[in-house]
Amino acid sequence: MNVRTVALATCLGFLAFSSQHTFAQGDPTLDPILKDGIRFATADNTFALALRFRVQSRIGYLSRSYDDLEPKELDFRIRRMRLRLDGHVLDPRLRYQVQLSFSRADQDWDVSSVPNVLRDAMLWYQISKHWVIGLGQGKLPGNRQRVISSGEQQFADRSIVNNALTLDRDMGVFVNYSADYEKFAFRIKTAVTSGEGRNALPSDKGLAYTGRLEVLPLGTFTGRNDYFEGDLEHEQKPKLSIAATVHSNDRAVRTGGQLGLPLYESRDLFSVHADMVLKYKGWALSSEYLYRQTDNPATHDANQNFRYVTAGEGINTQLSYCTAGLWETAFRHSFLIPQRELYGREPKRSQYGICVGKYLNKHRVKVQTDFFYEYLQNPETGLKTGDAFQWRFQVELGI
Repeated sequence: MNVRTVALATCLGFLAFSSQHTFAQGDPTLDPILKDGIRFATADNTFALALRFRVQSRIGYLSRSYDDLEPKELDFRIRRMRLRLDGHVLDPRLRYQVQLSFSRADQDWDVSSVPNVLRDAMLWYQISKHWVIGLGQGKLPGNRQRVISSGEQQFADRSIVNNALTLDRDMGVFVNYSADYEKFAFRIKTAVTSGEGRNALPSDKGLAYTGRLEVLPLGTFTGRNDYFEGDLEHEQKPKLSIAATVHSNDRAVRTGGQLGLPLYESRDLFSVHADMVLKYKGWALSSEYLYRQTDNPATHDANQNFRYVTAGEGINTQLSYCTAGLWETAFRHSFLIPQRELYGREPKRSQYGICVGKYLNKHRVKVQTDFFYEYLQNPETGLKTGDAFQWRFQVELGI
């Protein structure tokens, strides 16, 4: 088959495709998940697709200490570049979600030494108005900052507490229940998963069990305003969400449960998360407590190499104000304390930060810069063991 034949066949195929598919912008029969991105669907709406991408371009600086401002690390990179596909097949109740990552900083190279491209691959079925069941690889219903997309954060990235103690993506079965009343709403989210994170090898006998309850005592937020940071919607009435997660990971094989390097021996992990978010007229206050515990965090191999579970507790709190012109200032305070068995290996960390951001198309197109001071202490004696300044500038572009 020559080049002209291939080109002609491609053009004919495209024309045939175009004659059967129409852009679905404004089609009220489409699943609401298709409100963003480039959208198209079959004429009979048996297939629909929303195509989205986003890029985070970052430069950053980390000092050696408070007194020594010589760079310890410079951060010039594409932090994230992702492609996302959402839609439905046969029926709007049968939805799919696929997300791929393409930047090295977003592919777990330090853990797997290979490009770990696949982030999400979920099938969801809307059983009824209240019940949804899912199968595949996706985010566990953990702390709010983790479940909020990395593209919808106020700061250039999530907190040190989240990075150490969060849950992450896993493979399994997800079942959610939601009920919305005029002045009250609640959500129940559950999952039974492998416990070993995304794209893992065949699982051992241990599984992970996750349950989350969210209570909205003042009614639902505008749109998804409880699941992106900052009050970009300028809620005209106070809105509050209070939530808690309990998670058990039996025979975990990674230092962070679903994240981190492989352990030399499996460990049972237990986690508790509690979080809240309050928004009103551009003001937003959020706070979350994360706790992870294991009976013995230390593991050794036959050569006495040592690796341990990242266990402990911490609190992250953020306060922000967003103007009508979508300029935002946010403050963050985080502290992280290791489990007692790790006192000799991990410091107590306290971090204070401020961020200024400008939203050009809400979280889809924005410019952010943040500045942090981090203070390290010996958790037993309270003596200072180190400190540093950090600055980051980030531009996010997406659809």
